[in-house]
Amino acid sequence: MSRLRIFDEDDTVSPRLSTSDRAEMARELGKIGVGFEQWQASRPVQPGDAPDAIMDAYRADIDRLVAERGFKSVDVVSIAPDNPQREAMRDKFLDEHYHKEDEVRFFVAGSGLFTLHVDTGVYEIKCEQGDLISVPDSTLHWFDMGPEPSFVAIRFFTEPDGWVGHFTGTDIARRFPRYEKGQAA
Repeated sequence: MSRLRIFDEDDTVSPRLSTSDRAEMARELGKIGVGFEQWQASRPVQPGDAPDAIMDAYRADIDRLVAERGFKSVDVVSIAPDNPQREAMRDKFLDEHYHKEDEVRFFVAGSGLFTLHVDTGVYEIKCEQGDLISVPDSTLHWFDMGPEPSFVAIRFFTEPDGWVGHFTGTDIARRFPRYEKGQAA
């Protein structure tokens, strides 16, 4: 189940808000400029389907978003729990960083945990199948796909080098909960 928890940056235990109501999630995230919406496939898709088949199932929403936001490329990424590079892939974006373009991801299947650090708040967003999240450029955040990653996501890009992570060097991401299989995170 998708979920938003909002913490104060100095309290990693007691969220000031916890909700799985997607409309409430969208309202709360909208307050900090983050887009959150749900999409439905026009036909059934599943992990292992060809990227073109996956994108065709969401073509109307993809085309709408590309027209609205001017994205220059769209792709599909698929990560399975048996991927031999899963640990390195997980570690890559576990520390606080930002990008010089919006980070827009749609979860076709599986899940992942985006955590945003905005002012003195920490917004933990568990994204699952059907969720689209749009994190504005320069927003401090980290992403955790868990120790046994399992997701298929559609990614949107404006510039080829825009998705480079610029790391802050702080330890804040290590102080907050990780996305562990079987936990409520």
